[in-house]
Amino acid sequence: MSVSLPLINSGKVREIYDAGDSRLLIVASNRISAFDVILDKPIPEKGKVLTAMTYEWLKILDDLCPNHLISVNPKDFPLEAIEAEQIAGRTMLVKKAQMLPIECIVRGYLSGSAYKEYQKTSTVHGVPIEKGLLESARLPEPIFTPSTKAEVGHDENISYEQAVDLVGKEVAEKARDISLKAYEIGAKLALEKGIIVADTKFELGFIDGELAICDEVLTPDSSRFWATEDYSEGSTPPSYDKQPVRDWLESTGWDKNPPAPELPNEVVEATSNRYKSAYELIFSKSLNDWI
Repeated sequence: MSVSLPLINSGKVREIYDAGDSRLLIVASNRISAFDVILDKPIPEKGKVLTAMTYEWLKILDDLCPNHLISVNPKDFPLEAIEAEQIAGRTMLVKKAQMLPIECIVRGYLSGSAYKEYQKTSTVHGVPIEKGLLESARLPEPIFTPSTKAEVGHDENISYEQAVDLVGKEVAEKARDISLKAYEIGAKLALEKGIIVADTKFELGFIDGELAICDEVLTPDSSRFWATEDYSEGSTPPSYDKQPVRDWLESTGWDKNPPAPELPNEVVEATSNRYKSAYELIFSKSLNDWI
């Protein structure tokens, strides 16, 4: 559903509205995409999970650096009460930020595009890594691997030096340091609860002259979460996100061009449960108790 505020942007998952007074209203939907195609069936509770997890992480990371969050309480939204209640639980009122033109990605494990590059050159984003590591191996230390923000198509992996060219040396250093420390804090807490954060993406921007964490933080959509019980080097563990959706779509022989096949109810339910499990395991809270 839309709300009675000026719509600034509608993406694959969220809508962003102008809330006035240098504020935005970010509404996370239950939409899901796979292979860059938005699917017809929504995933129940997905928007709440993304918002609840971001809220919890921002509280934990509050001492590290500023963030954009103002409130998740629907009473604070610049909307009529009935309208605010309809989007409660999956909406954040935030400060506007001047966003960096880079994605701040941190990798703690060798997976995805990083592993593909490593197989060819023993590097990750151009950085030499010790030889002989298996897929999903823990890296000697987490590394900052930025990418561009593509308006159309896929983001492009870039080197740290290219990030410096885009944002300047001082900003790049601060963005790297914040991202690495936020990953370290998040990965440590998650591991204590049985979840490995293999990699994650942060969005940073300037608010009142200070670099701040914005958008979603350490969620299943912005991170690769693995259960410790499923983890072993040499293979890719299932992740706490849309893995059931991807697996089912792959099994159908779909050519990855829209429209996508309609998801069976059991796949929708399994995906919803994986999202909810990530929140409930890490924070030892029931999603039912969220707003």
